[in-house]
Amino acid sequence: MRLVIARCSVDYAGRLTAHLPSAPRLILVKADGSVSIHADDRAYKPLNWMSPPCTLKEGTGEDAGVWTVVNKAGEKLIITMEEILHDSSHELGVDPGLIKDGVEAHLQELLADRIETLGEGYTLIRREYMTAIGPVDILCRDSDGGTVAVEIKRRGEIDGVEQLTRYLELLNRDPHLAPVRGVFAAQEIKPQARVLATDRGINCHILDYDALRGIEDDKLRLF
Repeated sequence: MRLVIARCSVDYAGRLTAHLPSAPRLILVKADGSVSIHADDRAYKPLNWMSPPCTLKEGTGEDAGVWTVVNKAGEKLIITMEEILHDSSHELGVDPGLIKDGVEAHLQELLADRIETLGEGYTLIRREYMTAIGPVDILCRDSDGGTVAVEIKRRGEIDGVEQLTRYLELLNRDPHLAPVRGVFAAQEIKPQARVLATDRGINCHILDYDALRGIEDDKLRLF
């Protein structure tokens, strides 16, 4: 990545035209070829940019200080440098991607360790119980010894209820497991998903991520 801080003006010529008058700005040139111009506000959103694929040409001679960025549609971003205050390049390498706290796999692991969260007397059979159409997140037994299939989502929507319904149809064909009922567990369950789940005899359960991790709620409690 190349970082350039410069006093510059910027002109865009394409389906429309736009002009940024002279001011100090940050210019990012990324390895994918994209170029974006930023001010010291607006959070992450650039003032103007050119998405890849595009090419950057730095002018020479009479055009020294003029950068022309052209995309495949022929649109141009013309950056006229008046004064360069900083110019550096850095090799960032391949990014490992964002690892989110509280993703479904972690919720599954936490709930399996604290299966009694679903109710007193619950016991774990196994995580990732395989079926012909994919693994059920958690298979467990309730206090009466009945089999329960649990589908876990961060945000519970209709698609998740449909997925659990398909699992239940298959699991209930196994005489060693049947009857199998379902629990749809999520940190948040959309009203439409709750209605569909209830209509199909599937219980809904809201997961408290902090409670699963053993973090006490610091709010005052009445009891």
